[in-house]
Amino acid sequence: MYVAHLSLTDFRNYSAVELPLEPGVTVFVGQNGHGKTNLVEAVGYLATLGSHRVPHDAPLVRSGASRSVVRGDVVRHGRHALIELEITPGRANRARLNRSPVSRPREVLGILRTVLFAPEDLALVKGDPDTRRRFLDELLVARAPRLSGVRQDYDRVLRQRNTLLKTAGQASSGALRTLDAWNEHLARLGGELLAARLATIDVLQPLVAKAYAHVSPTQEEVRVDYRSSVELGDHTTAEALAGDVAAALTERREEELRRGVSLVGPHRDDLLLSLGEFPAKGYASHGESWSVALALRLAAYDLLCSDGGEPVLILDDVFAELDTGRRSRLAALVADAEQVLVTAAVPDDVPDQLRGVRYLVADGEVERAE
Repeated sequence: MYVAHLSLTDFRNYSAVELPLEPGVTVFVGQNGHGKTNLVEAVGYLATLGSHRVPHDAPLVRSGASRSVVRGDVVRHGRHALIELEITPGRANRARLNRSPVSRPREVLGILRTVLFAPEDLALVKGDPDTRRRFLDELLVARAPRLSGVRQDYDRVLRQRNTLLKTAGQASSGALRTLDAWNEHLARLGGELLAARLATIDVLQPLVAKAYAHVSPTQEEVRVDYRSSVELGDHTTAEALAGDVAAALTERREEELRRGVSLVGPHRDDLLLSLGEFPAKGYASHGESWSVALALRLAAYDLLCSDGGEPVLILDDVFAELDTGRRSRLAALVADAEQVLVTAAVPDDVPDQLRGVRYLVADGEVERAE
């Protein structure tokens, strides 16, 4: 799998750019703030319908423009697929596949798969649980695009349920009875998410341990465990897990009504990252934290490869954050990937193993270096 061509219109600082790409390594070099990260951000957006830098789409549209368009020609198993995404703040985004409109943008998910390394990845270890949940859920959707709909439906039900809980003091008894219906929906969708998350953690754990050993050879072992806000039994089916969520909702009903917020469900869960006997958050050094974050991304890459279809690897300004040893080990691990897109402010930050096609980026202009 690789992106053969990227086209941007009014995306970030680009009014228009046409960028031919090819398999192997491509390096974008430019000073910070000139647009190199915007290029790989657009590739990631084609794969996930989201940015790794901002939670909302409005910053993606060039100042003064009403919308932006991202197009990517994706080659997978020798066949081309053209993905077109139209981003319009305040309105529903639109998508086209091979120039034909699709009813919902999420229908293009799964055509392109990416694994992106970025400075923001340190938050996977040091940040809040929502960062780790997002990492896990994006991996779920990459493996099974239909789960994007499950996530969206769960978020919608959660919003409706929270609205009801917030107004519980003024709600009529009839309105409160609708809480049972929202509980049923939340439990069913939550059971599906939990089943997918637990199954993914089960196969991800050994891959994370293996990747960490490569990136940072030490005696310490990394573990990834799932911490649920729901007391889970030994079962793993979506139906049984939905029962666990439903039981937890019943048990904490009065507390939720008093506090006006949903206290149990996948939206309250976390990944526990351990280094040896201790939690990585708060105990791991800066270098160890980076190694754990890299191990998570490398494990995601290995998992997607094992599912079939090697994802595009994106290394966004990551080498500037690493010491020489970690740079070399990471480069050696990814150099043979089908397509690797690298950004760097300083050319010397890029290890020799990743010397490929080079583009110079300055003031929103992209020029291939000779």
